[in-house]
Amino acid sequence: MTDTHHLLDIIESTETQSTLTALGDSWLLGFDTETTGAAPGNDAIVSATLVLRNPQTGHEDDTISEWLINPHRHISAGASRVNGFTDSFVQEHGAEPKETLEEISAAIVAAQERNIPLLAYNAPFDVKMLQGDLQRWRCDSGITDALENDRLLVVDPLVIDRAVSHRSGKRTLSATTEYYGVDPYGDFHDATADTIAAVDLVTPMSTLYPQVGHLALGDLMEWQRSAHRTWKESFNRWLESKGRRPIREGWFE
Repeated sequence: MTDTHHLLDIIESTETQSTLTALGDSWLLGFDTETTGAAPGNDAIVSATLVLRNPQTGHEDDTISEWLINPHRHISAGASRVNGFTDSFVQEHGAEPKETLEEISAAIVAAQERNIPLLAYNAPFDVKMLQGDLQRWRCDSGITDALENDRLLVVDPLVIDRAVSHRSGKRTLSATTEYYGVDPYGDFHDATADTIAAVDLVTPMSTLYPQVGHLALGDLMEWQRSAHRTWKESFNRWLESKGRRPIREGWFE
């Protein structure tokens, strides 16, 4: 593992990628969080990981930074069962939120300035959790500005998989990695293991579905928004056929 300053140094030494760079050839900054619960804005991050992936060298050369945070929020029983964290543990071992969140944000913003996408599985959840914490602690950050001005560059393997695989069954991270033959480094629901697994999905996705690997970074956001809209329309028809309420959320729009 590396410290935050080393991660930032490596990002800042990386050349800015072209909008024509293909996803399969792109540097990626993986991101995942474990949280006190599932409500962005009310719940908070207790652990986070960033994984910088060089497409030329792969996992063995990953730059990984991890954070454990005292959220000053109660961890729900359900979240604790999933991620293994307890209030007493994070209060004793976790860092204070403001400085930690600003470190995470600074690394993401530096990557965005170099056209390095932020990759997260079900990305709106993790980004909204981070945004909520940044606002709660009144942190200096360019992420909120990027979101408000439609400038955040994101890769979401969940959205991509829904668009190309047309498979049945669950689309949890563990089920999706199994489908693509990705072996996790560690246990799922650990922020680092989940981040690496999500980043690892890009290569087999690009191999099995070449149109994914050929996606230009400049087209990536609109392609994913369109893919999400198509999936949402289909899923809502199914929900309505079961008498259930349709979903309304868009994907970074």
